[in-house]
Amino acid sequence: MKTVIIGGVAGGMSAATRLRRLDERAGIVVLGRSGYVSFANCGLPYYIGDVITDRAALLLQTPASLQGRFGIDVRVKSEVVSIDRAAKSVTVRNLSTGERYIEDYDFLVLAPGAAPFVPPIPGVERALTLRNIGDTDAMAAAVDAALTRGEPTAVIMGGGFIGVELAENLTERGLTVTIVELADQLLAPLDVEMAALVEKHLVRKGVRVLTGASVSEVCSDSVGLSDGTWLPATLVIAAIGVRPETGLAEAAGLELGGRGGILVEEHQRTSDAAIFAVGDAVVKRDAITGDQALVPLAGPANRHGRLVADVIAGRAVSSKPVLGTAIVGAFGMVAAATGWTEKRARAAGRTVRIIHTHPANHAGYYPGAEGMSLKLVVDAQTDEILGAQGVGGAGVDKRIDVIATAMRGGLTASDLADLELSYAPQFGSAKDPVNMLGFIAENQRDGLTQTIQWHELNAELANGVQLIDVRTPAEYARGTVDGAINIPVDDLRARLDEVRDDVIVHCQVGLRGYLAARTLTQYGRRVRNLDGGYRTWARV
Repeated sequence: MKTVIIGGVAGGMSAATRLRRLDERAGIVVLGRSGYVSFANCGLPYYIGDVITDRAALLLQTPASLQGRFGIDVRVKSEVVSIDRAAKSVTVRNLSTGERYIEDYDFLVLAPGAAPFVPPIPGVERALTLRNIGDTDAMAAAVDAALTRGEPTAVIMGGGFIGVELAENLTERGLTVTIVELADQLLAPLDVEMAALVEKHLVRKGVRVLTGASVSEVCSDSVGLSDGTWLPATLVIAAIGVRPETGLAEAAGLELGGRGGILVEEHQRTSDAAIFAVGDAVVKRDAITGDQALVPLAGPANRHGRLVADVIAGRAVSSKPVLGTAIVGAFGMVAAATGWTEKRARAAGRTVRIIHTHPANHAGYYPGAEGMSLKLVVDAQTDEILGAQGVGGAGVDKRIDVIATAMRGGLTASDLADLELSYAPQFGSAKDPVNMLGFIAENQRDGLTQTIQWHELNAELANGVQLIDVRTPAEYARGTVDGAINIPVDDLRARLDEVRDDVIVHCQVGLRGYLAARTLTQYGRRVRNLDGGYRTWARV
């Protein structure tokens, strides 16, 4: 049996090498349009930034090494121009010679990936993209050339993960960088109050961030924005996002999904039983609802490539829905997310409970503790974890990965309280930040505490609800929410006559507010604690 694979990066090469491990006699041909296969896409921004200095380190395998170790026929600079489903063959054009030939198959695997979206604006042909090794070489040369000029500048269109990574790396190389993002925040996988932490950190490091605007024109050394602003731009980079490469599939009559990707079933088969598809070009299933989703991430691409090889080899496997777990770093700050944002959950009509915490990554008494901010999105009716976000330093990745694993295992938010996680003071706390999220979720589920979100506070205050800042007078003097009166938590019992029947309390991060709420509730007050405290409210 012969399998032809179109695309030789994450999904395609995972399928090829797994199939060889399962079937020594299988015929395997990989056709790649570029001159490279099996390269490290996610490392490309760090080569631009000279963090990775050896270009060869990005090339994980070569056609020769894949032939030598796996016996796989890998052909680069080989573009598939059409698929003949009836004949079970593809037409291939050799990009070096122009020659065309026919390659037959028993099974065909489509792994064409996704292409950067470049908006149709005047002068945009000057904009660089970063998706493959050719793009990387072009951008590296452009950066080197820019650095020979007096004051090199870069404008990055798009504030997603790649845009943020490039902002860091170009700044470190010595360019003055501006990110232009059409949305009202960076990093769409985060809610606005979490993304605000990243934006402020970038600004502190010298990156200019402009949200609510887009590039409308690109000139030789500048760009014009939709709001009329003009920015100097030695380099212009399009990092707006990607769109699935579905041209071949569509021309072959394969069914596409509502999100524009190739539609596949649980075995990654397309509407043609002999053709599979994996990677960024494919529609996935959302883990929360099962709805169609586009998730252009390396993890699902690699997993589904391996799965297709199993299916072809006759193994009984099927793909799982995806959470979209992702992470990005910039100037030492980490931002990670899994599942849904609060914004998405509310837009879908879910009744949600939201939990913000601001723990240290390990025991505070052990030197070197770093703070982080965590957010948990919970279905208020079922206690299901809908999503989580984390921003901070060391340890953010660990907490989001634990929560993603809990979601995959079907644990509820309250179940997080009972996770048995490793502890020593240099690694965590006896009550790990993930456990603390579970404790809070359990309290909310059982009605021991009620909270209010930062974006709900103004409406309550406008209705005359009393707001009490339960921090110390010194903290109160440094800044508080407008309209709050100060009654420190330790003074509440002695000053109950100052507390109305309906009250909102807040502290710095939420803990003292919770203690105050429990005290006042038992004295007959209706109390809500400002979730995440003054720290969360003050961000936005």
